[in-house]
Amino acid sequence: MTVKKVVENFYDMDLAKESKAITMFHKDCELHWNSSKGFITLNYAKINAMLQDVQKSYISFRHRLSHLLEDGNIITARYTVYVIPIEKSEEEEEALAHFISIWEVKEGKLFRGYEISQMADENPASLKTFLEIKI
Repeated sequence: MTVKKVVENFYDMDLAKESKAITMFHKDCELHWNSSKGFITLNYAKINAMLQDVQKSYISFRHRLSHLLEDGNIITARYTVYVIPIEKSEEEEEALAHFISIWEVKEGKLFRGYEISQMADENPASLKTFLEIKI
């Protein structure tokens, strides 16, 4: 499987429903994440805990990719996360956040990640830029 396909397979998962998502990560992985709440570094155990929290908090947690670019074993992904929180009885997804992630793939797994995110807005022009292209 190509490194691009490894990353694409992860982003194709609905993380609220996929209990085996952690198997996509290398045991020695690190994710360096700059979010609107500040900077954090997550290792395998912390990523696993975050994935478990996603399953407790959401009915659905999907990524909608707009870009997926490959350079050797490095993949850059640009996407919006769409969710259905458990508090909502209707099944209408809402945009949660926009991301750009850079992943190094090692041994067929997500190994080292660098991510930046910001909360999604409802501006149609902004959302449209995440729907137009998938490379």
